[in-house]
Amino acid sequence: MGRLIFNNRPQPGQIKRNMSEFEKTALNKVVRGPKRADYDEKTIFEIVDSHFLCHLAYVYEETPIVIPTAYGRKGNTFFVHGSTKNRMINFLLNNERVSLTVTHMDGIVLARSVFHHSFNYRSAVIFGKPRLVTDWDEKMEALKIITDKIIKGRWEEARIPNEKEMKGTAVMAIEMTEASAKIRAEGANDEPEDMDLDIWAGVLPLHVGFGEAQPNDDCKEGLGIPASVKGFEFDTK
Repeated sequence: MGRLIFNNRPQPGQIKRNMSEFEKTALNKVVRGPKRADYDEKTIFEIVDSHFLCHLAYVYEETPIVIPTAYGRKGNTFFVHGSTKNRMINFLLNNERVSLTVTHMDGIVLARSVFHHSFNYRSAVIFGKPRLVTDWDEKMEALKIITDKIIKGRWEEARIPNEKEMKGTAVMAIEMTEASAKIRAEGANDEPEDMDLDIWAGVLPLHVGFGEAQPNDDCKEGLGIPASVKGFEFDTK
């Protein structure tokens, strides 16, 4: 992958690639805890590709709102979808830039002092220019990408959207221009004077897992568990 080079703030069509890191800008530069920052494209894509839920922020009637939603990625393009009447998408499409975040919670960090309790995590913040996907084939492909991002192979097992459903669905593409990651993967950082306290310190790892698949009550008898479900793995590493 390459490096994004900007003159002050990036403008569409000004992106050039020659390295594997995102250039630090006023938007993506990590200010708090910069030692945990990472601008490497590979690291950022590993974080976003091992999840399917992001949070998008927008402002409605002077009120900041954050909404969770599913996403998919193809190259430097992120896709999200919703109803054509979706307030978030309609507002974001009127902006020059939008941002989305992806977060993995990896553990609870327990320190000797309350002040130094923390979390181990991996997070990525993506900035980009939004656009409405109007091409029928790209729109269908985007919906497939989002579906298979959640559970690989499900698109081929289920009925694809019909014309009415497609007309009622809005797909927004976000063309990535800037990004950064922030990662914490360590134990508690206590004050030297607290080291002799008789208080346990350490990390409680957090793992995401799934239980046994539960068929709908109205499923036809004799239907087995589909291949996509049998082979499903939620890789958070």
